[in-house]
Amino acid sequence: MLLPHRAKMCDKPDLSEVEKFDKKKLKKTNTEEKNTLPSKETIEQEKECVKSS
Repeated sequence: MLLPHRAKMCDKPDLSEVEKFDKKKLKKTNTEEKNTLPSKETIEQEKECVKSS
């Protein structure tokens, strides 16, 4: 039995809650990117592992 096209729920998501959302209620956050470089010792250890394998 085939359902009519309008019966498919996945065609269009319900955006009613998104449309009502008030972004003024969001808190301001500060993001910090942490990209630490490996230490000299860590680099040497990695080199030793690569050489031994």
